[in-house]
Amino acid sequence: MSTYNLKINGEKKSVTVASDTPLLWVLRDTLGLVGTKFGCGIGQCGACTIHLNGIAVRGCQTPVSSAVGFDITTIEGLDKEGKHPLQQAWCELDVAQCGYCQSGQIMTASALLKRNPKPTDQDIDDAMAGNLCRCATYTRIRAGIHKAAELTAGKEAGV
Repeated sequence: MSTYNLKINGEKKSVTVASDTPLLWVLRDTLGLVGTKFGCGIGQCGACTIHLNGIAVRGCQTPVSSAVGFDITTIEGLDKEGKHPLQQAWCELDVAQCGYCQSGQIMTASALLKRNPKPTDQDIDDAMAGNLCRCATYTRIRAGIHKAAELTAGKEAGV
């Protein structure tokens, strides 16, 4: 067991866990940040997607020891009030069905919009290909990402 000093959602946190503990379990079990979900455990479904310095990564495959020195963002830290453009678009368009995968979907979409604020359908499909949705709300997810891009552009334009 070692102690790791992490910066999660803008706050400094100290945890004492084994070096190979997946960041997903540190977030959920040690820190109580349960918005990040466990899906497959092998990095294939995307439910556990978080950001390290703004890059979407799989929390189930990221050992806590490799996250030291990075800004870690979870769904809880995307917007403290839950009003990120993606969260607004998801609600407005009823994107989620069961909702289980949606935090991972939103975190992957957020990383996409950060690097490409006006994505095409193909850009979205390519970026989101690694996130699975058992309810198959892919069309609504794509529409939600386009809506969030519009909302973001409107905020930047002062609308």
